[in-house]
Amino acid sequence: MVWKLLRQHISVSQLAGFFLANLCGMIIVLLGIQFYRDVLPVFTQGDSFIKKDFVIVSKKVSTLGTLVGKSSTFSTGDVAEIEEQPFTKSVGRFLPSQFKVSAGMGMQGIRMSTDMFFESVPDEFVDVKLDKWTFDPSSDVVPIIIPRNYLNLYNFGFAQSRNLPQLSEGVMGMVNLDIRIMGNGQVKQLKGNIVGFSNRLNTILVPETFMNWANAAYGTGQKAEPSRLIVEVNNPTDERIAKFFQQKGYETEGNSLDAGKASWFLKVVIGIVLSVGLLISVLSFYILILSIYLLLQKNSTKLENLLLIGYSPARVARPYQLLTIILNLVVLALGVVAVIAVRSLYLDTVMNLYPDAGSGSVLPSVVTGIIIFIGVSALNIVIIRRKINAIWLRK
Repeated sequence: MVWKLLRQHISVSQLAGFFLANLCGMIIVLLGIQFYRDVLPVFTQGDSFIKKDFVIVSKKVSTLGTLVGKSSTFSTGDVAEIEEQPFTKSVGRFLPSQFKVSAGMGMQGIRMSTDMFFESVPDEFVDVKLDKWTFDPSSDVVPIIIPRNYLNLYNFGFAQSRNLPQLSEGVMGMVNLDIRIMGNGQVKQLKGNIVGFSNRLNTILVPETFMNWANAAYGTGQKAEPSRLIVEVNNPTDERIAKFFQQKGYETEGNSLDAGKASWFLKVVIGIVLSVGLLISVLSFYILILSIYLLLQKNSTKLENLLLIGYSPARVARPYQLLTIILNLVVLALGVVAVIAVRSLYLDTVMNLYPDAGSGSVLPSVVTGIIIFIGVSALNIVIIRRKINAIWLRK
């Protein structure tokens, strides 16, 4: 009977405005979180340009420098100077091999062998999965990462000209290379296992643990100074990055700064989308509170009468509190349904581009929605109760 008495002045249009605005905000927030979770491998796993922003730096090799024997390696002071720059987060050194390396493999009766080289970088700069990126001297198996464009050159250049089969990344992962390293009058036969393909690092990579072991056993015994550095930067759009490298006469490889700028803008867009969703949710919450306040104001006389005849403030506030909880619960349910529906539309496309994406569930979005529902409902309950208490004190 209390509900029948108090519902007379409810504005359907105001509640509908709150409902639609809150629903839009909830869908944007939950969908943004769900999309981020679905493409999380692109953000967090190694083979990703979105995870971090890197710049590969080397010194220019000039004709004059070659004639006078000027070194193109980075000294400890050079590295320290880069580390001190405000745009730098961390610096990794390319450690070169100080021994001779040759590699061979056989295919359809054809034996291919070539001299090659190895380099290593700290594991945190490697852009493939690290589960197989370990070296044990007792196993004689060396994990190797090669640039993805090397495989493309073989498939679309060498293989076609020699009538050889093209190789996928999966097949290459099953091929064992015969590795031979020589130095200090010693020769060592190893097996090379290709564990990944890099888009970021244009070199033949081996684990840093292997490089330290091999240089110590087969190297020249001299300290190896890096000829290239990989620099993780805070913001690739920072003008100080290009300015510093130009002033020092350093070169950056490829379009690393352009890719970094693209990833930075992508992060900004994702942040803006989530911010818009949160803003819409906050505005819808404000609309609901305003609607409840107007409704309480219209029913102030009835509320005072109910309080005077003995109804408690909690009993009088309960119909309005239940109304807001039901509306918020419906918004949550429809929001989750909408996210699941939209996810089914984009998930196949995302997984075609990146197979590891979309392996998660909708649980993070559901949990986030429940947290928002509990928070908004609790605020509504508190605000309504305080308004009813104010009317009760006024009487």
